[in-house]
Amino acid sequence: MKITINGQQLEATAGQTILQAAQEYGIDIPNLCYDPELKIEGACRMCLVEIEDSEQMVTACTTEVSEDLAVNTESEKVIRMRKLLLELLLANHEQECLTCDKAGACKLQNYAYKYDVEESRFNGKMREYEGIVADNSFFIRDNEKCILCRKCVNICDQVQRESAIGFENRGFETTVNTAFDRPLEDVNCQFCGMCVNACPTGALMEKAAMGKARNWEVDKVETTCPYCGVGCQLELNVKDEEIVKVTTNSDNVNRGQTCVKGKFGLDFVTNDDRLTKPLIKEDGKFREASWDEAFDTVANRFGEIKDKFGGEAAAGLSSAKCTDEENYLMQKFMRAVMGTNTVDHCARL
Repeated sequence: MKITINGQQLEATAGQTILQAAQEYGIDIPNLCYDPELKIEGACRMCLVEIEDSEQMVTACTTEVSEDLAVNTESEKVIRMRKLLLELLLANHEQECLTCDKAGACKLQNYAYKYDVEESRFNGKMREYEGIVADNSFFIRDNEKCILCRKCVNICDQVQRESAIGFENRGFETTVNTAFDRPLEDVNCQFCGMCVNACPTGALMEKAAMGKARNWEVDKVETTCPYCGVGCQLELNVKDEEIVKVTTNSDNVNRGQTCVKGKFGLDFVTNDDRLTKPLIKEDGKFREASWDEAFDTVANRFGEIKDKFGGEAAAGLSSAKCTDEENYLMQKFMRAVMGTNTVDHCARL
């Protein structure tokens, strides 16, 4: 079906929302609560758009397209409403953007900058909290920066199926918490970090990353998680050759999901005990070698063993931490090159 967004005629599919259709064509409609992996909430109202030839304003994330629908996403009326919504959010939001670790990646901050919202006119009483909650080893929760978008609650419930967190209290006193205010370690939390990834503000932050780097200072390097054969794709946020934190991309095989090891367990990379160069043992002692020398030594020894004793004298032991592709190549080498079917693996390698 044909629809029109900001005067541009587009093709849309029945059942799509205005927001989904716009995103297909690279048209940005602000949103704070939308996530393609979650059920649509319409909680933040930032995606309000104007239906042309009508005074009606609708949320783009909840409104399905229809034939010949015409909408305006940046009209004067829409912008005025978005500014009002931002002011309402900022009226109850701790504004310490200069020192917040989320600065530069905070959607609330970016939208306030885009729509020139410097301060809020609504200066009533702010919600009061006991301070930053740091009841686990991996991330902190700062309720003063929470905008109640529901993304952390929904991703824990709908994607991870754990329901470790939820809302408590009502109205002005509403907050995200665990049942009966228990520590996360005492509920179903798996510490996958998906709530941290989903948070659009600085309400949830990785402990190890705090104070390490600003978001514009890191280089993102895509890699494969080294902990198992699933092959989850990770984005390493690197500064000065040190991994600051791990983020993900929902377009990859793991659809943005991680486990606790992939999200928070990569500090071994800079451990002093980690081997960074090949070692060759001579006269009972190890010495450093180049990669070329190490490869030549291994290839020669394999050849000697096969020539002298036959391929069945060799065995291959791979690792459950390798990717499926690496394990396939390992068994293929042992069977096709060495001529042995003695192949196994161990998760401790």
